[in-house]
Amino acid sequence: MLRRLLCIGMLGILLSFCFSALVHAQGPTIDAKASLLMEAETGKVLIENNAHEKLAPASVTKVMTMLLIYEALDQERIKWDDIVTTSTHAASMGGSQIFLEVEEKQSVRDLTKAIVIASANDAAVAMAEFIAGSEEAFVTMMNNKAKALGMDSTNFVNSCGLDAPGHLTSAFDIALMSRELMIKYPEVVKFATIRLDKITHKTARGEEEFGLTNTNRLIRNYPGTTGLKTGSTSEALYCISATAEKEGMELIAVVLGAPDPAIRFDSAMKLLDYGYSNFALIAKEESGTHMGDIKIYKGKVEEVPVVIHEQTNVLVPKGKHIVIDSEVQIKEALDAPVAAGQKAGEVIYTHEGQEVGRSMLVVAEEVAKASPQDIMERMFRRWLSKGEERDSTLVEEEAA
Repeated sequence: MLRRLLCIGMLGILLSFCFSALVHAQGPTIDAKASLLMEAETGKVLIENNAHEKLAPASVTKVMTMLLIYEALDQERIKWDDIVTTSTHAASMGGSQIFLEVEEKQSVRDLTKAIVIASANDAAVAMAEFIAGSEEAFVTMMNNKAKALGMDSTNFVNSCGLDAPGHLTSAFDIALMSRELMIKYPEVVKFATIRLDKITHKTARGEEEFGLTNTNRLIRNYPGTTGLKTGSTSEALYCISATAEKEGMELIAVVLGAPDPAIRFDSAMKLLDYGYSNFALIAKEESGTHMGDIKIYKGKVEEVPVVIHEQTNVLVPKGKHIVIDSEVQIKEALDAPVAAGQKAGEVIYTHEGQEVGRSMLVVAEEVAKASPQDIMERMFRRWLSKGEERDSTLVEEEAA
């Protein structure tokens, strides 16, 4: 059974904002097959249109390829300075490419840079083969990761996004994998915000520099842009997963099937503007804030403090007055031994009856299991305490 404590009424705090914009019932009109705007930290969808329709994603596919590359680096299955040899299959890719030649050798760093900046199909396939042994095996990894992320409308057929039967995803699913990449591996922003760069081809003809130009115009046209990936094919038309960070809030705008490149970028900016004009993140209690105490059964101590594990930001509409209600839920007790940081409950935040966030509560300190001697000493202290209470009562009665 949970012990429910209402935290200081409704926090007793009215959060006033300097912003005059109110949340609109209807967001911007987007000329595309599908679109969606998501706040990255909370994962809340702010506005959407046909967000779950299965569509060809073009090179926005590479968000998943990038995610698996950074995951492999993080797990030390590959290293930035590892050398990748280009296969015949990788060199045969059309579309956006850096024109790798068969047997050409490039570092993981340069191939990843070419994928993120220039959307190079040949580099994407080369990295897929390097990580998984073959592109087919890598695609299996992509689909397994998609399933784990809840990307229910997604089926990948290749690692680069060239049109292929059955190669489909949705605006919502793209937002999910973009969020995973940006939250877990924010270092991708380093490459995603480079406008111009270069790599060096090293072939039998010698060394030759090759320029990389970022396909995402937002990095120079929209302040706060952090990425992420564009795409276009005859079937998919013009697509983008655009990420930006301003006012302490990161947004993900997905546009699929725009009729031309200008509308794609304009639509992404409209979505981002809508998000920053109408929503805000509010920081709640800091990590380590004492929120109550919890009983410990058979521990060396009988009660320990419960604190906020990590600070939570809650997403709310901008308006004149915002009231955040807070309810603290602490477990009735824990059995010793108890580890510091063990979950002890939650704080649930609501706005106008709707949940807007949660903070995990944890035990502030370790508690060892009580020994038989500890238990006997505790019982003895209680007996003495009760005896003192009886003596005090008798004295008071005699005095009366």
